[in-house]
Amino acid sequence: MRYKLDLLFKFFCFSLLFFVLSKASICVDIHPFAFSMLFALAWANQKVWLLAPAYVIGQVSFFPNFQTTISSVVCVTFLLIPYFIHLLVKRNMRKWEIFIYAILSQLAKVIFTIIYNGNFVYLAAEIALGLVFLYFAIAIFEPIIIRGFVYKLSSWQLICGGSVLMALADGLISCDVYGFSVLKLVLSFLILSVCYISNVGYTLGFASIMAIGTMLPSLNPVYVAPFVLWGLSVCAFRFQNKIYPALGLVGVETVCIYFFKLYYTINYMQILPVAISAFVFAIIPSKYFRNIQSIFPSNTSRLAIKNVVNRNRDVLQRRLKNLGEVFFEMNNVFKKLIKRQMSTQEIKEMLYKEVRNTICKNCPENGHCHRTFYQDTKNIFEELVMVAYERGKVTILDFPSYLSSRCGKVSQLLNEINTLTNQYKSYSELVGNVDTSKLLISDQLEGISDIMKKLSEEVNQLVSFDTTRENRLIDELSANNVICTDAVIYERDSRTTMASLVVRDEDASKLKVQQIASKICGGKMSIYEILPTERAGLMNVNLKSSPRFDCIFGLSQHTKGDNNISGDCHSITRLDGDKFMFAICDGMGSGEQAGEKSETAISLIENFYKAGFDNEIILSSVNKLLNLEKGDIFSTLDICVVDLKNGIADFVKMGASSSFIRGSDGCEIIESGALPIGVLDDARPLTRKIVLSEKDFIILCSDGVCDSFASDGQFKDFLLTIKSANPQEFADEIIKKALSNNSGYA
Repeated sequence: MRYKLDLLFKFFCFSLLFFVLSKASICVDIHPFAFSMLFALAWANQKVWLLAPAYVIGQVSFFPNFQTTISSVVCVTFLLIPYFIHLLVKRNMRKWEIFIYAILSQLAKVIFTIIYNGNFVYLAAEIALGLVFLYFAIAIFEPIIIRGFVYKLSSWQLICGGSVLMALADGLISCDVYGFSVLKLVLSFLILSVCYISNVGYTLGFASIMAIGTMLPSLNPVYVAPFVLWGLSVCAFRFQNKIYPALGLVGVETVCIYFFKLYYTINYMQILPVAISAFVFAIIPSKYFRNIQSIFPSNTSRLAIKNVVNRNRDVLQRRLKNLGEVFFEMNNVFKKLIKRQMSTQEIKEMLYKEVRNTICKNCPENGHCHRTFYQDTKNIFEELVMVAYERGKVTILDFPSYLSSRCGKVSQLLNEINTLTNQYKSYSELVGNVDTSKLLISDQLEGISDIMKKLSEEVNQLVSFDTTRENRLIDELSANNVICTDAVIYERDSRTTMASLVVRDEDASKLKVQQIASKICGGKMSIYEILPTERAGLMNVNLKSSPRFDCIFGLSQHTKGDNNISGDCHSITRLDGDKFMFAICDGMGSGEQAGEKSETAISLIENFYKAGFDNEIILSSVNKLLNLEKGDIFSTLDICVVDLKNGIADFVKMGASSSFIRGSDGCEIIESGALPIGVLDDARPLTRKIVLSEKDFIILCSDGVCDSFASDGQFKDFLLTIKSANPQEFADEIIKKALSNNSGYA
C-alpha cells in the first residue's frame, strides 16, 4: 500500500512539473523545457511508465487541443520504444543516444509546422535550446540521483541546477489564478526555507536565479528587484527567531507594493501570497527544517571532521611515544636477564674443583697431590679438562706418565672428567640457546620501540587540508564526466601530497583521475589504492605524490641438474615510503631442502622489512633465529633496497655473490663479503650505499650464475655487451650466457 501511494505521489508531482514547464517559455513562443525534462528524468533512472502519462497529462492540461495531444503522444513514443528495445537487448542507453531520441521526439511538431505553415525558426530554436537544457538537466540530475544531497555540488553542477530553477520560475510566473500569484506563493516560502537551512550566499543566489527565470517569457525584469530584496530581508533576520524573517519578508513586500510601487497593480492580492507563505513557514515546527537540513552538505561538519582527525592524531602520537618507551624498557630488562658466558679459565677452575671434590677428596694421597704438588697437579687436571672439552673426551694416553704411575684412580678420573665436560657442554649449549632467545626478544623489543617512535614522529604534525584545491578537483573531474562525490587533499610531509576521492565504480581506474589530480595538486600523482566504500556503486581512490623515480624488473632462473626446485629464493617487494626491496637468498646445497632453508630466511626478511625494522635488527634477528635450529642451515643473503624518492640504493650482503650496477658510462661491481647468515651469532653484514642515475640497471644473482664466469671482470664485460633496455630480456640474456659457459648445464 505504501509503495502504491509513493507511486501515486510521484505521478502527481511529475504531472505538475510537466504542466509548469509547459507554461515556461522564452520570448512567449519558444517552449523548450518540458520535452527536455522528460528525457532528462528518464536518463536519471526514473520510471518511464510514470513519466510518459504524466508528460501527456501535463501538456494536454495546458494546451487541450489535437496538435498538443498528438505531439505529446509522439514525444513519449520516441522515449518508450528505444527504452524497451535497450531493455530487451540488455544494453545500457548511451548519453549521446538520448539526445538523438529527444530530437526525433519532436517529429510531430515538425510535421504540424509544415502543414500549418508555422515558424521554422521558432521550432529550430525550441529544439536547439531544448537540447541545451537537456544537457544541463542531465548534468544536475545524474550526480543527485547517484549520491543524493550529502556531498557538495561542483560549480558547473550548480550552474546547471540554476538553469533548472530558472525554467521552473519561468513556468510558475504564468500560473496566476485570478490575480493570485502562485510564483510569489511558492518562491517566498522557498526563500525563507533556504535561508533557514543554509547560508546567506545560497539564499541570495537562489532568489537571484529565480528572479532571472521570471524574465525569460517576456524579458520583463519586474520581479528582479523584489526577489533580491526578499533575499536580503530574510538574511538580515536569519539568526533570530523564525517569526522575524517571516515578518521581515512581509514588511519588504509591503514596501515594494506601496512605497516603491514596483508592480503594475496595487491591491491586496499582491501581498496575500507572501503573507500566506510567511504564516505557513512560521507555524511549521523547526524540527522539520532541521531534518531537511541534515540532507544537505555542511562545510562546518567537514571542518569538524578534519579537527577530529588532527585531534586523534595528537592522541595517537602520545600513545605511540609512550608505547615506544615501554618496549624500550622491556628491552633493557631482557638484556639484564642474559647470563654471561664463562671464560676458558673459569671453566678450567670450575671443573678442576669438581673433579678434586668428587674423586680426590677421600683419596689417601690427596694431601700429597694437592698440597705438596698443588700447582703441577692443578695444571695437569686443567689441561685434561680442556682436552676433553675440545675433543669430546680424554683417554689414558692423555695422562702424563708420572701421574698415572702414582695415582690409583686413573680410570675413575677419566670417567669423571669425560662425564663432567659433556654435562657442562650440554648445559652451556642450553644456556647459550636461552641467552640467544633472550637476545632475540630483546632485539625485537628494541626494533618495535624504534618503529613506535618513528610512527609517533610521523603523526606528530597536524594534517593540513586544502579546501580550495578540493573544490577545484571536484569541479574539474565533473567537467570531465568523472562523478566525484567527495575529495580530501592534504600534505603528509613537505614532499608528499595525499588525495582521497570518492568516485563511481566505472570512474575509479580512469587515467583522467590521475591526470586531473596531478594538475590540481601541482605535481605528478599516482593511484596507490582503490577500496570499496560502504555505499554501493562508489569507490574510494587514494592517490599520493609520485616519487622521483620508478623501477621495472625482470627475473630469470634455472634449476640445477634434475632438481625440480631451485635452492635459491628471491623477493621483489614494494615497501612503505616509496621503497623497493630486491633480495636473493641461496640456501646451502640444492633442491628442495636448500629451497626450504632459503624460503625460511627470505620470508623472515621480507616480513621484517614490511614491518619497518632497520637493517641491523633484521639481519641480527634472522641470524639468531636460524642459529636456534639444529643442523647447518647456512644461507647467503643479497639485499638491495632502492629509495625511489632520491634514487639511493642500500646493498646488504652476507656471503652473497657480487652485484653489478650497469649505467650509461660503465659498470660498477659491488663485491661480496661477510659470512653467510646462520654461521655465527654475531655475524656482521657488508653494507654499501650507492646513488643511482636514471636508466641504471641493478643486477643481483646467486653464485650459480656468477661462478659460471671466470671472474667478476668477465661478468662485467658481458653485461656491457647487452643492448636491451627491457629488464626481462636483460635477465634472460644473463641466464642464457651462464648456461652457455657451462655447456648448457646449470
